[in-house]
Amino acid sequence: MFVLIWATFLLCVRVSNAETGTSQQCNGEYCITLSERLTAEAGLCVVIPCSFTTGSGFTPKHIVWYKCGPYSRCEYDDEIIFHSKNNIHIQNGFEGRVSLLEPDIRQKNCSIIINDLKESDSGSYRIRVNGERNWREDGFASIQRITVSVEGLSQKPRVKIPTLTEGQQATLTCVAPGLCSGSVPEITWTWRGAGGTESYITGNSTSFRTKNLTPFTQKHISTLTFNSSAEHHNTNVTCKIRFTGGKTTEGDSTLKVNYVKEVNVSGGTNVKEGETLNLTCSVESFPPSPIMWSKLASYITLHNDTGSATLSIINATTGDSGQYVCTAKHMNNTLQENINITVISARVKHCGSYSTVLPWIVAGVSLTLNAFCIIYIWFLWNSRKKVNLHKEERTYMSLQKADASPDYDVIAQHIN
Repeated sequence: MFVLIWATFLLCVRVSNAETGTSQQCNGEYCITLSERLTAEAGLCVVIPCSFTTGSGFTPKHIVWYKCGPYSRCEYDDEIIFHSKNNIHIQNGFEGRVSLLEPDIRQKNCSIIINDLKESDSGSYRIRVNGERNWREDGFASIQRITVSVEGLSQKPRVKIPTLTEGQQATLTCVAPGLCSGSVPEITWTWRGAGGTESYITGNSTSFRTKNLTPFTQKHISTLTFNSSAEHHNTNVTCKIRFTGGKTTEGDSTLKVNYVKEVNVSGGTNVKEGETLNLTCSVESFPPSPIMWSKLASYITLHNDTGSATLSIINATTGDSGQYVCTAKHMNNTLQENINITVISARVKHCGSYSTVLPWIVAGVSLTLNAFCIIYIWFLWNSRKKVNLHKEERTYMSLQKADASPDYDVIAQHIN
């Protein structure tokens, strides 16, 4: 088991610092194998690999670790950070943070793990093995020291996002960095919409669990469950991790939600013969939907495109009239919109104008003829009247005329 534990931590450390090496320090038959330098990050943990061998007759009893400054001998009680037997005199700030990977000292494994790292944990570390030899207390310590450098937290959590579909429930997963068995971190979820404002996802539920890989390695996992919608598309979701000591890190990812809106057709559906008609069919969706224009009962594709397609009828004729279909395909769904297009014939339009104006023309002509007839009749009647009056006047004037003939005198003579 120890090999697995140590291999796991060595892998983590090696990731942090590929130049890590080990050295064996011996004093006769007593040898200690240590890494020379380690680099770790604040908020996480560090494993200091260590093993030892002893001479015959020596029985190891206790492991003691010291942390000291560059000019100290690193062997005083006030520099102790871990003691496998007596943890009373532990250096301030290290209480409860240091433990042996293998509690059974007889396995000659002196590796320790330091959890909840701080920048102040940087420094020199030294180990001492206490025991008995020939029933007398004895011990030995490492000659060289191991240097641990604790840097700022740069590792980010891993955010796992499944396929998101509008209207369906989805679960996002956030895994905290590191494999430490220290304090449980605080994990929160936020998302940033199109306006850049950070907020919490509404209508969601979160859960947290710790998965034990080995006695000293754990995964801290948080899940976020919510109902996906189109408004979540292209927004950023962020998983924030807060470790003991206030160290924080975060990882984000852009949400891609599969969704489709209704088909929208814009443009005029009536056009005069000889003109151009343009109709645009568009569908808001993700992924973008292929769109195809066709005429009803025809298998010929007139135009196709992705997201938006424009049907153009140039120099339209009456034969272009009819029902046209816009078809959009989104994943396993097919959406259609039927449009009636009417091409107005120029000839029909002309006749239609005359048929509208003709009654007015007939009425006008009829009215004019009637007026003319009335005027003509009145003129004839008036002319006749003047002729009759003139004849009467002439008759009367002839009767009044004085005639010298005797016949007329006789007619005019009075008889007594």
